[in-house]
Amino acid sequence: MRGHIRRRGTQSWEIKYDIARTDGRRQTRYKAVKGSRREALAELTRLLGRAQAGGHVDPSRLTVGEHVRARVAHWHAAGITSAKTHERYLEMVEYQFARFPLGARPLQKLGHADIEAWHTALKTSGRHDGKGGVSARTIHHCHKLLTKALREGVRHGLLLRNVATEERPPKIEAEPMRILAPEQVRAVPELLAGRDIEAPAVVALFTGIRRGELLALRWPNVDLDHKMIKVRAALEHTVKHGTRFKGTKTKSGVRVIALPDVVVSTLREHRRQQLEMRIALGFGRAPHDALVFPSPATERPWNPDAFSAAWNDVAVEVGIDISFHGLRHTHASQLIAAKIPITEIAHRLGHASPATTLSIYAHMFEKDDSKAAAAINAALGVPV
Repeated sequence: MRGHIRRRGTQSWEIKYDIARTDGRRQTRYKAVKGSRREALAELTRLLGRAQAGGHVDPSRLTVGEHVRARVAHWHAAGITSAKTHERYLEMVEYQFARFPLGARPLQKLGHADIEAWHTALKTSGRHDGKGGVSARTIHHCHKLLTKALREGVRHGLLLRNVATEERPPKIEAEPMRILAPEQVRAVPELLAGRDIEAPAVVALFTGIRRGELLALRWPNVDLDHKMIKVRAALEHTVKHGTRFKGTKTKSGVRVIALPDVVVSTLREHRRQQLEMRIALGFGRAPHDALVFPSPATERPWNPDAFSAAWNDVAVEVGIDISFHGLRHTHASQLIAAKIPITEIAHRLGHASPATTLSIYAHMFEKDDSKAAAAINAALGVPV
């Protein structure tokens, strides 16, 4: 590869150099630099070395917003993201990218200052209506999406580096995890007795199953004799597709969960009531693969958002001040308090790895290293 420089002004130079195209031909590139001749020669050497190593990136008018939107579309078409995640990404592109200068910024000119200014703008006017800012957690999600899209831009040769990895989003102030106290846990079955939400809430509280997995559960995957349920699918709702079934959140989500007696008895009573209801309505025996928790008085899936709304109404009425997901957190806290091994907790919750469980519930584990001190004393012969 060849190149040379020529003077343009007292302290400015024009660099001219060739690069090889994929078809084997050469193309000439130009770049203006300021400084001494020695500095211009150093820049020429750097550019030639980068081009030789395949690091040259052709100028492009592609904007950040267009690039992110294209990657979001690709991930969905390739089945990398679920319909729900795709819907959320589209919302972020529309409201947290396209509406701000960062979205119109040429991809190859994106710098640290652009990302920093974007974070600040999201804090003050990041809501979809522009009337107020979004939370640090939402900014973190947006930044994560940008980082992922830029990483693929580097991989595809559109960028030389991912500047998003060098900028930190605002720190997320962790909110206290709200769970039920032990006396509240014991009172839940009685508090919810006779309500449509009773059985699913009891199952969630004493198994830690996710909402979507719970609503997708079918009777063939419930074995009350052997006291276990098999989690094989989940239910989700999106604007485009409505309520539909999908795979579990992770591969580890496909699992078998052992049932305590309170869940077994609750499910037996729930099934008996379902059969009596069908007979009263003249529907006859339920289909073999019937849902365990369909929408009340129907055989249709229970819309996840409507289900959560039903829980919130009942929770307020009976004085349970946590979200439905809080039942899952409560179950995890029970397992941790019982000193169940972290690997078993991760399996029961359907986490991809124990590291995920620890990242969520680390604050619940006792910080007690007295056994380590005792072991050292024993090794040194120190009397107890």
